[in-house]
Amino acid sequence: MPKMKTKSGAAKRFKLRPGGTVKRSQAFKRHILTKKTTKVKRQLRGMTEVHAADHKQIHAMMPYA
Repeated sequence: MPKMKTKSGAAKRFKLRPGGTVKRSQAFKRHILTKKTTKVKRQLRGMTEVHAADHKQIHAMMPYA
C-alpha cells in the first residue's frame, strides 16, 4: 500500500496538540481592517481551538500529524 498523503492546505492551517485537540488561526483578520475597532482586532490575535465536531475531518486530512 502506498503512504497516505497529508492535505497541504490543512497542514498550513491547523496544528495538532498533544492531547488530540486542534488549534487554528482566527478568521476575519486578513483585510478590511479599517472598519474594525482596535478592540476587535486585538481579540482576533492568536490561536483558538477547532470545534470538537470537526476533529474527525481534520485528523483524516492530516493522517500523520
